[in-house]
Amino acid sequence: MATFKPFLALRPDPARARRVCTLPYDVMSTAEARRMAEGNSDSFLRVTRPEIELPDDVDPHAPEVYARGAANLRRLIDEKALVREDSPVYLLYRLVMGEHSQLGIVGLASCAEYDAGIVKKHELTRPDKEDDRTVHINILGAQTGLVFLTYRAEATVDALLAAEANRRPADIDLVAEDGIRHSAWIVRDPQRVRAIEQGFVGVPAFYVADGHHRSAAASRVAAERRAVHAAQPDAPWNSFITVAFPHDQVRILDYNRVVQDLNGLSPDALLAALAQVADVGAPQGEAPRLRGKGELALYLAGQWRTLQWKPAVLARATDPVAALDVSVLQDNVLAPLLAIGDPRLDKRIAFVGGIRGTGELQRLVDSGAAAVAFALFPTSLEDLMTIADQGGLMPPKSTWFEPKLRDGMAVHLL
Repeated sequence: MATFKPFLALRPDPARARRVCTLPYDVMSTAEARRMAEGNSDSFLRVTRPEIELPDDVDPHAPEVYARGAANLRRLIDEKALVREDSPVYLLYRLVMGEHSQLGIVGLASCAEYDAGIVKKHELTRPDKEDDRTVHINILGAQTGLVFLTYRAEATVDALLAAEANRRPADIDLVAEDGIRHSAWIVRDPQRVRAIEQGFVGVPAFYVADGHHRSAAASRVAAERRAVHAAQPDAPWNSFITVAFPHDQVRILDYNRVVQDLNGLSPDALLAALAQVADVGAPQGEAPRLRGKGELALYLAGQWRTLQWKPAVLARATDPVAALDVSVLQDNVLAPLLAIGDPRLDKRIAFVGGIRGTGELQRLVDSGAAAVAFALFPTSLEDLMTIADQGGLMPPKSTWFEPKLRDGMAVHLL
């Protein structure tokens, strides 16, 4: 069974939460982060993306960048933009995006249970990004990004959380620039804290939905520190900060691909090769609406087309991972036709979250930043959990969860 513990939360002063809390560090470029934080000394991007305060030619992974992040975290604490709780608490966290609402809870998951597969991952990480967050945690002495977990919905737990959120107004309540509402309730009462902790005892496993690099980095930091401080099993570095949502409330969007060049092929040659593995639709001016798994959209040379995998191609995909559209695309197009051997490492491929829409894919190709784009139907949460339960791993960037959490809503100090 999984454990889910309360913690001495570092959280924003409610009056300054909208200035503090930001989008996750890894969904934007440095230039975008710099624009978002401009004129706002409270912005948590100064902690998670501290290179924005340094010259453009500074390596984002240079020691002075991490040192600046640590200094900015201390400053936000000293200025009381961030406040630490005196006793272990949970934070309920509700996100509302249009008609969609999801209620989760912020607490600590176990690094040992992550290592043992009770907290289940479904993707490999990129070594450079994992290294970056490991150094970031060590230098700052804090886990600054929430790992987004999901679990198979438990009626008792979910009713307990809903009752707590409906009992009183939120302690932190903000509407972000993108219109998404973020509300948090701090659960301080010891009896309620114990009830929530006991409620999660019946949850058999957690699944990492978003935050594979953050959870992997936390595990590495824990291993490093256990090697030095072996006699401290309850030390804070043995856990990592998460927000857990029941599976029936979370929403996955598509996660699309753009490739810089056609590997020496002409557009016509690529279309001819694609016709061997997919039924290629007629060109059209607008992105097609995808109907389900097995169908994807191609943007090439100023035109959109629908692709439908041929039955013989799908017949070769004999396990749940291979049957994912991202896998079929990788195995039949990206690797053999465009020479993208390892999408985790190849700099010629980029991934575009579905929240940006197909217009962003078209813009990238039309601008010359990419030569071709592939839009996919979203991976299902059931596929994610099935693969994780079997110990399988999806290709990188198989899922894009929306709405996004806000960095700075809660921090775990080590």
